[in-house]
Amino acid sequence: MENDDLTHTGEGGDVQMVDVSDKADASRRAVASGAIRLQEDTIEAIRENDVAKGDVLATVRISAVQAVKHTWETIPMCHQIPIGNVDTDIEVRESGVKLTVAVDTVGKTGCEMEALQGVTTGLNTVWDMVKALEKDDTGSYPETAIEGVGVVEKTVDR
Repeated sequence: MENDDLTHTGEGGDVQMVDVSDKADASRRAVASGAIRLQEDTIEAIRENDVAKGDVLATVRISAVQAVKHTWETIPMCHQIPIGNVDTDIEVRESGVKLTVAVDTVGKTGCEMEALQGVTTGLNTVWDMVKALEKDDTGSYPETAIEGVGVVEKTVDR
């Protein structure tokens, strides 16, 4: 692939933001999801709201929304977009916690990165809040893992 084909690289190899100024505004939606694998006792503590750091699910919702709103500050070539809405869905499962984040915007560029950022930050928040429960005798996390993060839906209505 030549540099002319790369959208974020200039002639000299310098990195640049994609120019979307000529694109028409459109209603856009992106949904991302992922999961964190946890031990059975940790899952029970989350269900019973018995985690020392506090309400895991409420904190995850807040962190996911905050991450969506600040995506442009942490991903260098990501545009700052108007966030119309953020929906979070948290499912406590037998194997861990699944988080789905849906982001809606009206603008010139999509919101996939925002949805992904919401999911990854939300799942990191779960890990942070339950890490004391997940550690083994050596201080490691042999069973804990964030898995399957990806965009599951993307729509554009022009």
